[in-house]
Amino acid sequence: MEGAHPAELEDLECCARLLDAARRAAADLRGGPDLVAGSPSWTMGGPIPADVLAASWSRDPRRRLLAGTFEGAVVGVAAGRLADGERGTVGIVECCYVDPAARGVGVGSAMAAALVTWFATRGCTAVDAPALPGDRSTKQLFESLGFSARLLLLHRRLP
Repeated sequence: MEGAHPAELEDLECCARLLDAARRAAADLRGGPDLVAGSPSWTMGGPIPADVLAASWSRDPRRRLLAGTFEGAVVGVAAGRLADGERGTVGIVECCYVDPAARGVGVGSAMAAALVTWFATRGCTAVDAPALPGDRSTKQLFESLGFSARLLLLHRRLP
């Protein structure tokens, strides 16, 4: 059975490994390096030690780290944070990653739904979740939870 829960001390080593795998996977996607570089969850470069991960997420009540499970094993990680916007507090999904061997069984959906619930209980007026160009599975995951694309941002580097 799939599920999601707030990451606990015993989950942090697996979460750190999965966040590192998510970072490596994003680096191979169009726009991935920019997404990683611009997100507070990713800025610690290299594998994130479990103690650093615990400190960065457990001390800030405006951030949430979830462990996604299948049959009791941690196979996914999701990260979110609260951001103040012009129209109130917005939830930002910074990461939703499932080990490739465990995909297709509902772990990503469970984590994304748990983040949305957490955002709602904190008074968020909306939730934003990025999907990189060509990342159809992420787009479909969030669309299945009621999200819709509202902005396509084009980018060009200048010499």
